[in-house]
Amino acid sequence: MNSNETLESSSVAGSESSGLTAEQYRAKMQRRKEVQEQRLAQASQEKGLIVVNTGNGKGKTTAALGMVLRSLGHGYRVAIVQFIKGAWEPAEKAAFQHWTLAKDGEAPQLEFHAMGEGFTWETQDRERDIEKAKVAWESALGFIRNPDFRLVLLDEVNIALKLGYLSVQDVLAGLEEKPANTHIILTGRGAPTALIERADLVTEMTLVKHPFREQGIKAQPGIEF
Repeated sequence: MNSNETLESSSVAGSESSGLTAEQYRAKMQRRKEVQEQRLAQASQEKGLIVVNTGNGKGKTTAALGMVLRSLGHGYRVAIVQFIKGAWEPAEKAAFQHWTLAKDGEAPQLEFHAMGEGFTWETQDRERDIEKAKVAWESALGFIRNPDFRLVLLDEVNIALKLGYLSVQDVLAGLEEKPANTHIILTGRGAPTALIERADLVTEMTLVKHPFREQGIKAQPGIEF
């Protein structure tokens, strides 16, 4: 059962439970507890995951950065490579600055590299965009292959794939080189089918409303950047 199914099941269970007596409710929750404990007992494996955040909705990078923060909190080393962003200093880079500093002679816990030059309609130079994407991918490969990094975020790499700046097969081959316990997150709309099929966890962000389209509200600090 995935998270959407769990939420839907909880919602249905909530509506069904509204008419139960206190004793019936306790019995129902006990049965659910037993089922959940059985599922947890069966889920005993650990492995490095390939995670894809895609779709037209907002929040793909934001969700990935939540995983980054969680990994940093566990003391893991993390690398972030941004494929499209880079023409400006992203606020998240400033927020993560604490982890990008070397301490007591040790390597920094976080490597953060914004290697793009901005949106394609701003750069207007396909060959240069391709060159930048390939340089970013080579940098990403170094982190993917390095067992010291528990989590590697490839931000907006799906867009580079969608636009043909990178080969899907090259990226899939590179993902196979990761150590067994390394997690890789790939964000951006338009994730190719082959990548979705290979991934262990795929989330599609669905656009319902957006203030830019609906109200003409510009991108704002703290929300979009």
